[in-house]
Amino acid sequence: MTRYVAFLRAVNLGRRKVAMADARAELVGLGYEDVTSYVNSGNLLFRAAGKSAAIERTIRSALEDRFGFEITTFVRSAAQVRALVDGKPFGSIAAGHTHFALLTLTPMTASEKKAVEALSNQHDTVVVEGRDVHWLIRSKSTETTLGPVQWSSALPDNPTTARNMTMMTKLAQRL
Repeated sequence: MTRYVAFLRAVNLGRRKVAMADARAELVGLGYEDVTSYVNSGNLLFRAAGKSAAIERTIRSALEDRFGFEITTFVRSAAQVRALVDGKPFGSIAAGHTHFALLTLTPMTASEKKAVEALSNQHDTVVVEGRDVHWLIRSKSTETTLGPVQWSSALPDNPTTARNMTMMTKLAQRL
């Protein structure tokens, strides 16, 4: 069995409430093992057999049935999460700057990678590493120049979810 993390997109925002205890119970009901959660923003750690794409679809379907709204699910193996955390394309992050990981639902095409990296500017820098994106904001995250319109333009048919790298580092330590 492989250790995985399911990242749930846009949960516990507004009316999109997902109690982590209920989400954990759904994964246990699917037969996954060692199910835990980390923080209340939709990060589920578990063990399962199978390929991540099939696991994504299974979890998404179960959670959408349970909660009654769309819950795009991004599954990464523990090894992929550790590699993402260990990748440090920006070196040490200066005080006051913010480093995010942007996870894509499907592997990016060459044109998507090019479009994503073209979003970089003097304030925000994005670097594609493997399947995911490192995103440096040279200020607080609320002051980014990149919002949903820019990301949707670069990745029109490839949903994403973002996580702060400080949180991702702590999550990786639990794997």
